[in-house]
Order: sequence, then C-alpha cells, then structure tokens
Amino acid sequence: MEALLYLITTVIYILIIVIPLMLCVAYLTYAERKIIGYMQVRIGPNRVNLWSALPVLGNLRGLGQPIADAVKLMFKEIIIPSNSNRFLFVIAPMLVMAPALAAWAVVPFAEGWVLSNINAALLYILAMTSIGVYGVIIAGWASNSKYAFLGSLRSAAQIVSYEIAMGFALVGVLMAAGSLNLSDIVAAQKGSFLHWFWLPLLPLFIVYFISGVAETNRAPFDVAEGESEIVAGFHVEYSGMLFAVFFLAEYANMILISALATIMFLGGWLSPFQGIPYIEDLFSWVPGFFWFVAKVSVFLFFFLWIRATFPRYRYDQIMRLGWKVFIPITLVWIVVLGLLILMKLPPWFA
Repeated sequence: MEALLYLITTVIYILIIVIPLMLCVAYLTYAERKIIGYMQVRIGPNRVNLWSALPVLGNLRGLGQPIADAVKLMFKEIIIPSNSNRFLFVIAPMLVMAPALAAWAVVPFAEGWVLSNINAALLYILAMTSIGVYGVIIAGWASNSKYAFLGSLRSAAQIVSYEIAMGFALVGVLMAAGSLNLSDIVAAQKGSFLHWFWLPLLPLFIVYFISGVAETNRAPFDVAEGESEIVAGFHVEYSGMLFAVFFLAEYANMILISALATIMFLGGWLSPFQGIPYIEDLFSWVPGFFWFVAKVSVFLFFFLWIRATFPRYRYDQIMRLGWKVFIPITLVWIVVLGLLILMKLPPWFA
C-alpha cells in the first residue's frame, strides 16, 4: 500500500512539473514570434484570441495561437517514408524529448521545491542532456534521406563539440561551490547579486550560455536546419505530431539551459538584494520562486534577442569557436580558479 501511495505521489509531482513546463514551451513560441516581430517592426500573431471581449489586453492579442497550432498539428497526417526504419523513425523524437523532461527531476525551483534532491544532480543533468544527441542521429539515419542524414551528422558534431565546453564551465561551478548538489550550489551563492558566481566565473558564464545556444541548435548556430543548405536538417522527413515533438524539445531545452544558468551562475531562487540594508527588507515579501522564474525569463529573452540580431554562422566558424576558443578559455579559467582556491584567495576565502 505504501509503495502504491509513493508511486501515485511521485506521478502527481511529475505532472505538476511537466504540465506547466509544456504550457511554458507552448507560450514561449508565442513570445518568440511576438518579441521578434516587435524587434523587426512587425505585429506577430494577433488574430487567434482567447479573450476577444477584453480590449484591455491590447498588444497581447493572439494568445490563442499556440493552442491553434497544437490542434492543427494533432490533425495533420504523419507520413512515414516507405524505405525508412519505421520503429526508429517514430522513437527518435521521443529520445530527443524525454531527456529534456527527465532533467527537471533534480532542478530546484525554490528552497525545498525539488522532486529529487540527489547529491550527484549535476552529473545527472550532464548525463540526461547528453542522451538527446542519439535521437538526432537516429532521426537522420532512420529517415533514409541524404538530406536528413547530413543534417543529423552536422547537428551531432555541433552538440558534442559544445557539450565539452559546457561541461568544463560546469566543472568551474563545481569547484567554486564544492558540491554536485544543485541546492548546495545555490546556497554557496548566498548574498546579493555581487556574491553570485557570474562575477568570479564570468568567462565560464559567457561560455556556458553561448554554448547553450549552440547546444539547442538555435540561431545563429542553426546550421543543422539551414533551409538554404540542407532543406530542414535531420527532421526534414517528419510531419504532424512527430515533427511537433522535435519542435517542443528545442524549446524545452531552451528553458532547461536557462534554468541551469540561473542556478549555476545567478543564485537560483535567491533575491538579488539579499544582504543589502533597507532594500532587502523592501523585497523580503517576494517568494524565491518568483526570482527563479524572473531570471529564467531574462535568459529566454536573450535567446530570442540573439536570434533576431545575428546572421547564421558558417559550419567551420562554429566548429572553430567551440574547439579553438571556448575549450581553451574554460581550461585556462579552471586552472586559475584552482590556484585561487588552493591559495585561499578571494572571493572564496575573503
């Protein structure tokens, strides 16, 4: 009976995380089209309204667009190429989406708000995010298309290359915090925004975020789906809900990268005014979950801003940036960080 109760409770907790996450993914697509529209002096989605009777919403018209898109994709036909491997063709989108959702099991949203507070949470995150590349490779191979296979190889090489830089950046966070537990990493940054890891680990912070943009195949690193070159990359043969799962996985990974950047470098759920006289008392009523969501939203805005600003890089430029710039920077900074900790110098032993 206790085992059944534990199972039911765990499933409820998982749904509490997954359902809002899927809603966030859906409306992130709306926010992207709206924000980039304003940046390019366009309107964006403004026809499918949820509350058309409320003119006070003004520029928020079009809130029903993600729902309309989801309904449309549900009714679209799933076409499976005749010479493809049917089982792998169908399972590949799930292999991309599942790790993006499973990684949230160890992400703390606020103090004590975590599904599984394990000590090796950082290793678990790295393991989960590494699995997604298999779905990309399988999707390209199982499609039995040269365009899809070429796109999958390019995407896999890019993901693996930037995973190394991201891993080294997280090693710096591990050294600074002295723990693999995400809640302990947040606790190690206790204090105002000047005590967070973004300042002493600034090069690693920049490398991590740019690598996260490349890891999710977002512009300007979206060469895997460069329409002018290889049609649509590894998912060129997909349609209907199978394509939608790839689409959702990209946005779910964006939110995951933003959440991890918030936890590792921006103090997670901690207030930026903690420890500052008078100002701390002024914002003491704000819950930690709000600060967490606000920081994640800022990172997501940067994802969209970067897409609207930079042109697409050539593939050789992307590989050069990852291997010849980011990896050397992270290695050098890890050595510097190790020396600072060994010699007991500030900011860790001030």
